Amino acid sequence: MRLLLVEDEGELADLVRTKLTGEGFAVDIAGSAEEAQAAMDSTGYDAVILDLRLPDGDGLEVLREVRDRRNQTPVIVVTARDSVHDRVRGLNAGADDYLVKPFALEELVARIAAVLRRPGAALGMRLEVANLAFDTTTREVVVSGQPLVVPRRELAALELLMRRAGRVVTKDALENAVYSNGEETESNAIESHLSRLRKRLREAGAGVAILGVRGVGYMFRAAVEA
Repeated sequence: MRLLLVEDEGELADLVRTKLTGEGFAVDIAGSAEEAQAAMDSTGYDAVILDLRLPDGDGLEVLREVRDRRNQTPVIVVTARDSVHDRVRGLNAGADDYLVKPFALEELVARIAAVLRRPGAALGMRLEVANLAFDTTTREVVVSGQPLVVPRRELAALELLMRRAGRVVTKDALENAVYSNGEETESNAIESHLSRLRKRLREAGAGVAILGVRGVGYMFRAAVEA
């Protein structure tokens, strides 16, 4: 799942990204209103964490422009402005939640999960293909009712493939799901992750297949029994 963190304080941005990456998210960072708009114009995000005090403008203007475009991506406003008036302005501008600095990283993770579980958002659903199930809320994978531990990057790839089961998923889409912008990746990184994921699923007895579609990407479906 991919998040956009709009925060101009470099140290804080790195700290938050490290925490969220450890929770299984791919995180892009924008340090200004202009960068935030460009990122949202070019990439689809599951949620945005938006600081209001940006070097080139007010984050509320970014939020209003996002909503004016009928973009309903969940947005959590993060700011030092803690008055009731400020909170009301943020919520009225279209924020899904409002978190005041300083905050605990665990609370931010919980609030992200909460907005993603709302109707129409990215979480709050159970994905099932054959005897493989993935609870997107708890991030748990089970095969025939037995838990299966899947490393973070493989889990991100598995989620995207299961969400689009029966359809071709491009390599670029998988890279976007697994890696944050700016992360260095080897040319065969996705192939390596999928190879390990196939082996993991096969050894667990999952009745699924990850098929390569030459020159296009990959398709996830139930395995065809001989």
